[in-house]
Amino acid sequence: MRTLMVDSSYWITMSRQGYDPIAHLAGAAQGRDLAICGVIRCEVARGVVHEPALQRLRRFWDVMLNVPADNRIWEATEALLWRMDRAGRPIPLPGALIACCALRIQAAVLTYDRHFHSIPGLVVTADPMA
Repeated sequence: MRTLMVDSSYWITMSRQGYDPIAHLAGAAQGRDLAICGVIRCEVARGVVHEPALQRLRRFWDVMLNVPADNRIWEATEALLWRMDRAGRPIPLPGALIACCALRIQAAVLTYDRHFHSIPGLVVTADPMA
């Protein structure tokens, strides 16, 4: 099974709909790795209101595969943004960084954001069990 990079839109949407994203992801984690990067952590954490909820998320994130944003990731992100802009399909900087992190580890992106679908070579899903 393919590794899943769990995008911030998944965490946020599930929480807003009253679901526990950790509980939903626990099943998906059977037999595959779940991945995260710093920008996803920051995007999700900034919206968490209560400290105990944030600490619970951090404990879960800390056991996920973390993809660091080194210089190669930033160069790939810069190149992706440039190509997408020239193709008339601009995407947000955080999305480009997340996509490059996922591409580095050959992960699918678990997301509800549509802009990921326009990125060449990126596998995108809205189903954690896919």
